[in-house]
Amino acid sequence: MSPALPDGNPAPADGALPDWVGGPRSSRFGVYLHVPFCTVRCGYCDFNTYTASELGGGASQAAYADTALREIDLAGRVLDAAGVCAREASTVFVGGGTPTMLPPGDLARMLDGVRGTWGLAPDAEVTTEANPDSVTPGSLATFAAAGFTRVSFGMQSAVPHVLATLERTHDPARIPDVVRWARDAGLAVSLDLIYGTPGESLDDWRASLDTVLATGVDHVSAYALVVEPGTKMAAQVRRGEVALPTEDDQAAKYEVADAVLREAGLGWYEVSNWSRTPEQACRHNLAYWRGDDWWGIGPGAHSYLAAPDATSGTGEPSEGPAGLRWWNVKHPRRYAALLEAGQSPAAGQEALSAASAQLERVMLGVRLREGLDLAVLSPGGRRAVAGLVAQGLLDGRAAVTGRALLTLRGRLLADAVVRDLTD
Repeated sequence: MSPALPDGNPAPADGALPDWVGGPRSSRFGVYLHVPFCTVRCGYCDFNTYTASELGGGASQAAYADTALREIDLAGRVLDAAGVCAREASTVFVGGGTPTMLPPGDLARMLDGVRGTWGLAPDAEVTTEANPDSVTPGSLATFAAAGFTRVSFGMQSAVPHVLATLERTHDPARIPDVVRWARDAGLAVSLDLIYGTPGESLDDWRASLDTVLATGVDHVSAYALVVEPGTKMAAQVRRGEVALPTEDDQAAKYEVADAVLREAGLGWYEVSNWSRTPEQACRHNLAYWRGDDWWGIGPGAHSYLAAPDATSGTGEPSEGPAGLRWWNVKHPRRYAALLEAGQSPAAGQEALSAASAQLERVMLGVRLREGLDLAVLSPGGRRAVAGLVAQGLLDGRAAVTGRALLTLRGRLLADAVVRDLTD
């Protein structure tokens, strides 16, 4: 069961954007390409993904690249009609699902579609997600030749019983191989981990971190397991078949990860992400956290454009919409049918008020290592800073220089910090 789409207003059948969206804007523009296919649906996953048996007829993986290319073409025409100043894509991220279930040539054609519609910046970051058992040396070489620069492997754990609980299908012994193959192809590599799986001990978690460091990768993501309602694991928890870890257990594992990664030379740049240098951070995800523009291609994909005249830095909401968010229909069959009929696959849209955009800016921006400019906070938020410093949640020296920067304890309690800064 994947999450429901948000509430919003109906989107125009032709995908047209409101007049106030047009005009000059930031040079940064990202493209997200969603590939909704998986061989197995993991019990904890609530992403918009489908196995072949769930899809049935009418949603062919073989035709998916052509369907996505139709939306890319539509997106280019919609932006042109709205008068949005054309600019090259600075980042492209192919996610899922398991994008590498598609033939490498299909992903290359989708990237060519982005290149032909918007162009790619000379230093564009182009990432695909992959499962360790869904790539070969040849497929990784094809990605690199097509213009991909980076691959993010869903490792999750190095411990077989933890992977079994998560219903992951790959052999953990394959991790060093796929990292080596990717590097031989000239691709940067990230490994993604999950901590807090039922039955995972602290020693299990340390073993996963040790395996990551042994590969020498320059980027690591580590996310606490969140069991969403409607997933298979949520039903297992409800029936008492598995027990979730305590908050203290998850906090201890986060602290271990930060210490181990820091000692190995990887510094945090976002609460759940570490890189060896600032240049090796995931620029596409940074674009989300910083509120840049992006277009999401694929079923259930979201898109966002800021209003070109949106002001920031005052801490006070301004008049008029601050940005437009919209999202596509979820099911691949409906998505394909709309595009085949020459219509937009958008299901709904929302014009963000300045107050809503400000809340999101604080909520996302404070998670970054660069911290948040105190000037963007409301007067109430600025008044809360001293108390958060006193509690050890914000760095006192950074606050003196005008930045809200989370301490290690603050990262563990980031949601509470955001509440105080936005009250």
